[in-house]
Amino acid sequence: MNRSSKVNRKEALRSLIVLPAIAGLMLSAEGAADAKSTKKSVKYQNHPNGTQRCSGCSLFIPPAAHSGDGSCRVVAGSISPNGWCTAFSPRT
Repeated sequence: MNRSSKVNRKEALRSLIVLPAIAGLMLSAEGAADAKSTKKSVKYQNHPNGTQRCSGCSLFIPPAAHSGDGSCRVVAGSISPNGWCTAFSPRT
């Protein structure tokens, strides 16, 4: 065999190892960006903080039906429209 075919095999083997590793890193970074905070970490409570409540927050996602809990763009789990947390950001 000539030297160029050995180099090509080495490069092919290297790409079989390196490319999946890079893809895995990219996916884990993307997953980290999608991760939401826990209720505990943002001091979530099921009642308002004065006039501030989740239903008036720009991060709140209302429930499909007009009753029940909704969700949040940054906090994991079921979110009461009357709740509140430190991530509160008033709607403009």
